[in-house]
Amino acid sequence: MLRALIFDVDGTLADTEDAHRAAFNRAFEELGLGWHWDEALYTELLEISGGKERVRHYWGQVNADVTAVDGRALQDTIARIHELKTAYYEAAVNDGDVKLRPGVLTLLETAQAEGLRLAIATTTSPVNIAALLRKAVGPDWRHSFMAIGDASSAPIKKPHPQVYLQMIEALQIDPREGVAFEDSHNGLQAATEAGLATVITPTKFTRHQDFSQAMQVVDDLSTVNVDVLREWHRAYWTQKDKAAAT
Repeated sequence: MLRALIFDVDGTLADTEDAHRAAFNRAFEELGLGWHWDEALYTELLEISGGKERVRHYWGQVNADVTAVDGRALQDTIARIHELKTAYYEAAVNDGDVKLRPGVLTLLETAQAEGLRLAIATTTSPVNIAALLRKAVGPDWRHSFMAIGDASSAPIKKPHPQVYLQMIEALQIDPREGVAFEDSHNGLQAATEAGLATVITPTKFTRHQDFSQAMQVVDDLSTVNVDVLREWHRAYWTQKDKAAAT
């Protein structure tokens, strides 16, 4: 029985990555780092979950032969980059540069109307979530979600299932009663390891990734409603149970 829907944010609720990339580049420019993440490079960096983790990974790439004498200084620099990037991203959202992907708002509204429990499971920061959903859904957006898991509450990033395990517990469901929505392989792996059937809506940054474990892969959620999800969910677990019995 389907009782809950759990949504990733970046790339899933909204196609945010171009805005994030632009915000990172503005932060790099402001700090005089001489860095620029083009689309191809950013596609590679998205294999690393979490903005700060991405910056730290890139720092290691461009400074591979440099030993960080002062770890605190590096940590402070990364924090400053992320602070500036977050401010630029929030401004972009407020200017209307980032919108929900097709079908997302309708599915959220109809699922809530039918009594399904909704949650967010993301590696992004609470500030980024609030900026996006306040603009897209309205000031009372939090009332739509029974639980929210983010970078502040789940420090172990995807593909680790921590944030999904937290949301399953918060929603008080069995994993087989939920469906996760993701756009990346890291997200799919996290949701799958938590025991959730997963719908993938890939972006241009993730279309090349392996989604063979997904319950369904669709371009967006414009043709997906609760009845369709129930049908997919039932078929997915029927197939899983048959495979386990053989």
